[in-house]
Amino acid sequence: MDAVRLAAERARKSSYALSSISLESRNAALEAIAQALEANSQAIIEANQADLQAAAEMKIPAALIKRLKYGEEKIRESTTSIRSIMQQEDVVGKVIARTELDQDLILDKVSCPIGVIGVVFESRPDALVQISCLCLKSGNAVLLKGGSEAKRTNRILAELIEKAITAVDARFEGTVQLLSTREEFQSLLQHDDLIDLIIPRGSNELVKSIMESTRIPVMGHAAGICHTYVDKKADLAMAVKVCFDAKVQYPAVCNATETLLIHTDIAAQFLPLIVEEYRQAGVEMRGDERVQAICPMAAASEEDWSAEYNDMIIAIKIVDSLWAAIEHINKYSSHHTDAIITADEAAAEEFMADVDSSSTVWNASTRFADGYRYGLGAEVGISTNKTHARGPVGLEGLVIYKYKLRGKGQTVAEYSGKEAKQYTHRKLL
Repeated sequence: MDAVRLAAERARKSSYALSSISLESRNAALEAIAQALEANSQAIIEANQADLQAAAEMKIPAALIKRLKYGEEKIRESTTSIRSIMQQEDVVGKVIARTELDQDLILDKVSCPIGVIGVVFESRPDALVQISCLCLKSGNAVLLKGGSEAKRTNRILAELIEKAITAVDARFEGTVQLLSTREEFQSLLQHDDLIDLIIPRGSNELVKSIMESTRIPVMGHAAGICHTYVDKKADLAMAVKVCFDAKVQYPAVCNATETLLIHTDIAAQFLPLIVEEYRQAGVEMRGDERVQAICPMAAASEEDWSAEYNDMIIAIKIVDSLWAAIEHINKYSSHHTDAIITADEAAAEEFMADVDSSSTVWNASTRFADGYRYGLGAEVGISTNKTHARGPVGLEGLVIYKYKLRGKGQTVAEYSGKEAKQYTHRKLL
């Protein structure tokens, strides 16, 4: 039997054990991970430095190198996130609904783990920590494949996590496993009898490739093409501040704004303000003809409206109405996160209702679309799917449900025929 199949079987066995491990043990395992990161921070940083050096020699883009870095600050962020996850309410075993079918025949709808999850991610070692901890807390086993550019960092993190959690409870063995090569992950996609869900975090091409290569359900987003629309009734000072943050604060992530839409009535006032801010920050701007007539810049092509730059580049377009902005977004957006800046509450509500995205935002940066910022503790990724989970996927997105029926000897035959018993179907919860 090949190594990938064995790993998947170990994960499946672990997933069955996890369903009965107490919340206290799961939280103790999370604390053990946080302490392991703190105690071994120097070794982690040394491994990451080796990855960074190799990436620089390979001339990997600067934006990806920034995401690859995992130093003291990132380790602190990881441990803070882990302890935040520990404080989250338990999502396993919650009674979602309770129905009396008849006297002494009670049906519960109860949350339960999904089971075994395969996750592939690029560049960011902190994703390995987040995903592992979210899966552990929600009672799921996980098989991880990180990018080769982070192989040393991912390896030491996975080893530390496995050692930390199995020291707490031997039943955690197999809960977190790291796959080494792309070929191993491709092999994993064939084991649909053992893997319940695939979550890809990476490029559009990566996600599409996985969706086309497996019968396992895939949850994720193929791109992060986010928009910010500055309405005719926007506070311009607020708009400058928010639009700057949405592009510049961290451009290499999926929730950074890629296209700026501006209402024609305020374009002449607003454009010079935001263009100057972007120019000082080193943002490359590409505008349509009406934008160029106000502020000279490179011309935007049709391809720019559907581009995910993940870099200090932004496309800018003037629109004639709120509805024109909504239509543009619904046509070109990846349905990730889109924002409106306006003082008009009715316009904001219309925008948030009609824009078909997993997150819609009023008077705030698209960068807020994040599991930690949404109070989910952390996230395994952001889903643009319309089934099961949507938006930043935290603990609640990693559980499904099952039905538990409790009776006292009832049979279906008793509810058939002329003198049959009648169901009460009374909602208890």
